[in-house]
Amino acid sequence: MAQVVAGDERVNETEYLLPLQKSVKYAWQMKAMDANRYATKKTIAQGMLDIALLTANASQLKYILQVGEQHQFYKLMLILISLSIVMQILSGVLSLSLSLLRDCRLHQPEFHQSANVINHVRTAFAFFTTMLNLFISAFDSRLPPPQGDLLNNVN
Repeated sequence: MAQVVAGDERVNETEYLLPLQKSVKYAWQMKAMDANRYATKKTIAQGMLDIALLTANASQLKYILQVGEQHQFYKLMLILISLSIVMQILSGVLSLSLSLLRDCRLHQPEFHQSANVINHVRTAFAFFTTMLNLFISAFDSRLPPPQGDLLNNVN
C-alpha cells in the first residue's frame, strides 16, 4: 500500500483518493443531469416568451381596435397583428404535433423526414413572426417620439 505525503502527515493512498474519486463521479453525474436540466429550462423559457409575445400582440390588437380608423396605420397594423397571432397559433399547433409525433412514432425511421419538415416549418413560422413583430413595433404610434423631437418642440 503506497502512502502519500500531504503536508507533514503521511496519508494512506486509498483514504486520500477515495473522496477525490467520489467527487469526480458526482461531477460526471451532474454533467449528465445538466444537459437535461438545461434543455428543460430552455423549453420553459421559450414557452414563456411565446406566451408573452402572444399577450403583447393581443394587447396591441385591443388598442388598435379601440382607436379604430383614427390610427394612422389602422389597416396595416390590424393585418400585421392578426397575421402574427395566426402564425403564433400555427407554430404552437406544429410544436404540439411534433411533440406527439416524437412521443408516438419517431422511433420509426419513416417518420423522421416528416418530423424534420415540421421542425423546419415551425422554425420558419417563428422567424416570420419575429419579422412581423419588428414591423408592428415600427408602425406602433404609442411609442414616445425620439428625444430630438422633444427638444425641438420646447420653444
